[in-house]
Amino acid sequence: MRYFSPFLIGLLFGLGLVISQMVNPEKIINFLDIAGNWDPTLLVVMVSALATTLIGYRLVLKHQKPIFDDKFHLPAKTVIDRPLLIGAGIFGIGWGMAGLCPGPGISAAAIGGVAPWIYIAAMLAGMWSRRLVKL
Repeated sequence: MRYFSPFLIGLLFGLGLVISQMVNPEKIINFLDIAGNWDPTLLVVMVSALATTLIGYRLVLKHQKPIFDDKFHLPAKTVIDRPLLIGAGIFGIGWGMAGLCPGPGISAAAIGGVAPWIYIAAMLAGMWSRRLVKL
């Protein structure tokens, strides 16, 4: 159950991305096109995710430990530093250029097409090359 639960949650998350069409790069690019063909769908998805996270964390963290693990695995680093800001900037630029980020990219690859696989290859190359750069 320890591994099935995250798998099921990831599957549900991916299904939500497909249903909301967040796997379609045009949705993201149109969201960023404020002066042109603006599409507010991503804003609705972001606000819904934020509300779910705020409520979910409040409910879950009231417990001593998760149901299927010995402890909660929360980020130890809480400082907003230069590497975080640079990484967030690179992430945002890449997301705006490709119209995909990791979750939708993997979900898009699961439903077919070559472009998501090119995106995943580029994402993996970027993750690998990060080891070569000191920020």
